Formats: sequence, C-alpha cells, structure tokens
Amino acid sequence: MNVVITGANRGIGLALVKAYVARGVTVYAVCRRTSDELKQTNAHVIEGVDMLEADALPKSLAALQNVTIDLLINNAGVLERESLNDWSPATIEQQFKVNALAPLLVTQCLLPAMAADSKVAMITSRMGSMADNGSGGYYGYRMSKAALNAAGVSMAKDLAGKGIAVALLHPGFVQTEMVGFGGDIDAATSAQRLQQRIDELTLANSGQFWHSNGESLPW
Repeated sequence: MNVVITGANRGIGLALVKAYVARGVTVYAVCRRTSDELKQTNAHVIEGVDMLEADALPKSLAALQNVTIDLLINNAGVLERESLNDWSPATIEQQFKVNALAPLLVTQCLLPAMAADSKVAMITSRMGSMADNGSGGYYGYRMSKAALNAAGVSMAKDLAGKGIAVALLHPGFVQTEMVGFGGDIDAATSAQRLQQRIDELTLANSGQFWHSNGESLPW
C-alpha cells in the first residue's frame, strides 16, 4: 500500500506519517521543507512542494508519477486569525490557495497514478461549516475550508465512477503549532482517529463530512 501525505513535516501531517509508517505501509511525505523529525521516519520525503505555487505543482509532484497511489491525504493548510475589522486580501487569498485550491490541484496531478479502488482524504475543518459557526471571525480560514468542502463533494461525485472514495475530515482541535498548541487532543490521537475514519471510507459514504471522533458534521 502506498500513501501520500501533504504538509507532512510537522503537526497532524507528521503524526499521520508516523501512524501509517507504523502500519508497515510505504509513505510518501510531501512538504515544502522537511524537518529533522520527519527525516527520522522511514517515509520517502518529497520536499520543495510549495502549495502556493500552483503552476509549479505538476513538476514538483513529478516524483510520484510512477507510484501507484492507494491513499492520498491532502493535509497541508494555513490559518490566519482575521476579524471583521482586521483582515487583508493577501492573507485571505493565501488561505484559499493553500487550503482550497492546492488540494484540488494535487489530486488532479496525482489522479493518473491512483488505483481504481483508492481513497482521497481532505483534512478540512468544522470551521468551514455554516451551521456550526457560533463565534464568527476567521474569515479566510472559514471561507477556504467551506470551499474545500464544496470541492470535496464534487470530487466524490466525479470520482465515484472510477471507484475512488473521498472523505472530508475534521481532525479535531489539535495541539499543533498552528493553534499555538492550545488544542484539546494531541496530534497522535488525531492521526489515529483520522486513520479510523479513512479505514471506514467507502463509495457508500464518499463525500460526507466527518469529525475524526466519528461524529457526522453539518454543512
């Protein structure tokens, strides 16, 4: 089994790399810059992949063209903390590029290498939910994750005929650098839960929006 994970150098991505390596599968860890901790795993590290450089993604992912991919986890993401009176077009655009556009482009680039019964997991956020928004703010992050959710649903429908299932997964409030390590679960716990949800992914539940703890999330 071959697993490709983006944003693999730290946080949830690194925890997912470790979790899948522990299963004895072959992991391709995609990142902009590697880390010492990632180097210590048995993953095949593919660095120099910048999710902000849309035009360069096909070339930077070329190393995966001859790999049969069984699972693609689009995990790379960025978070800014905008309020209604404090935001900029530049930071919102950056979040859209990394959080929404890049997963679509990465999947498109790697689709020819994907097996007929493979899976795609989008690491999204419940902050992309309209019904679950009880606090406001975080404009770029919320908007970009809502866009990712929309892309994931379309992708699930478009890939069903190829036998490829798509999951939209909220990892939980995870203790990572992105949130100042203020989460309520650690990255290893999140990765284990995400693995469970991916294991449960089939064509029958493709395109659904799940919390890593198994809870179905509203749109």
